[in-house]
Amino acid sequence: MTSDLVELRPVPLTAEAFAPFGQVIEADHDKSYLINEGTTRRFHDLAQADVKDGEGEAILSIFRGTPRPLPIAITMMERHPLGSQAFVPMQPASWLIVVCEDEVPTPAGCRAFLASGSQGVQYAKNIWHHPLLVLEPTQDFLIVDRKGPADEGTANLEEYWFEGTGAVLKIP
Repeated sequence: MTSDLVELRPVPLTAEAFAPFGQVIEADHDKSYLINEGTTRRFHDLAQADVKDGEGEAILSIFRGTPRPLPIAITMMERHPLGSQAFVPMQPASWLIVVCEDEVPTPAGCRAFLASGSQGVQYAKNIWHHPLLVLEPTQDFLIVDRKGPADEGTANLEEYWFEGTGAVLKIP
């Protein structure tokens, strides 16, 4: 690895820090109320799926992630131009997020977050992000994303591969 390698160190995921990239999905008492005769607390309207471009509709899937070797090499990013994409962990295990604000991603423009097992995220449409990064041997995520007639092939997926060395994600 050469000296132009960018080291990313994840910071704790907060709604404020993640706002340029999308929404944090977590149980927020400011957005909750009791239902079902007071036996259930509903955490309401935590994120809004943006999937309607090109006759799209929201679908639910489960992704099962396995960890990458440490330190994690960040060599590419992806984005979805036709819709948002939400990741909600199904186990109480921390996981990692790497995003980039730039129109053309650069390793120096990437930011890394450490999410708890009770935090999900929704990437806004067109936000560059790294594919799923988990820390446990197996982690499942509920995914809310887009399905539509334009999704045949790669219409809703763009990938960008860094030239040179990219970045490395250092775990504390």
